[in-house]
Amino acid sequence: MKTSLICTVLNEEATINSFLHSIVKQTKNLEEIIIVDGGSTDGTVKVISNFVSQHKNLKLTLLRKNGNRSIGRNEAIRYAKADIILSTDAGCMLDKDWVKNIIEPFKNTDVDVVAGYYKGYAKTLFQQCLMPYVLIMPDKIDPDNFLPAGRSLAFKKTIWKKVKGFNEKYSHNEDYVFAKDLKKIGARIVFKDNAIVYWIPRDNLRESFYMFFRFAYGDAEAGIFRPKVILLFTRYIIVILFVSFYIISKSTLIINFLFVIFILYVFWAIIKNYKYARHWQAFYILPLIQFTADLAVMIGTVFGIFRLLNNEH
Repeated sequence: MKTSLICTVLNEEATINSFLHSIVKQTKNLEEIIIVDGGSTDGTVKVISNFVSQHKNLKLTLLRKNGNRSIGRNEAIRYAKADIILSTDAGCMLDKDWVKNIIEPFKNTDVDVVAGYYKGYAKTLFQQCLMPYVLIMPDKIDPDNFLPAGRSLAFKKTIWKKVKGFNEKYSHNEDYVFAKDLKKIGARIVFKDNAIVYWIPRDNLRESFYMFFRFAYGDAEAGIFRPKVILLFTRYIIVILFVSFYIISKSTLIINFLFVIFILYVFWAIIKNYKYARHWQAFYILPLIQFTADLAVMIGTVFGIFRLLNNEH
């Protein structure tokens, strides 16, 4: 079966080289690689061009198309000649058997989509602590309900046409919207746990805040409100109510209650994810990430709702 690998890039000078090397090391050759640059202002394009000139046998086409990832992906897919589209992201590295493993389920002609897995590639303790907040950890995988993400995904071009491609209105979480659209039309999705893409986590709280904000903004913009987000708002609304009661009553009982709740929340942040880090410094890093994520998700959701309401008008 013929395959086309697609990817979008934007200012990926620091990571694009390792990504390209992971393509070259694949045990299954690719008939076509299409990278769409969304308007990089750093040296991304130059790095890609130099890499192609050093690897003459690499069938890589670099396109330019200003816009978000949805626009870039759709442009790449329209250009692609193959019937099977493989999708991944810059900032990641492909396992050497990724191509071979992710296309294997298509031997069954009933399969429309293959959802590959994505693992964190942590170099620091902070990145280790961050991973369970943004990735589905191996012990939490539900193969029957695992939704595909754009960084490790394969699909028939016909099914892409059927859902009218990636929705170009959305610049954030567009792959989640795409996955939900696939579910709506009854596309047959198969999870392949050994089709692995390694994702490099953010380095610090500032970058993590923006990432959480962007994800939450994208969900709300698309009218997607996950149960965890609703529960998050509920928790903080209750806390705000108790703080208000304390301001009015000056009750020692209420302030003691709030203090206990705070301590329990900190311990909960540690206990639920400590097994993924197992280092004494995780005792303060995990709660910091938890509160950063909480704040970013709530702010991102509010901004996303405003965008959703504005789009409806």
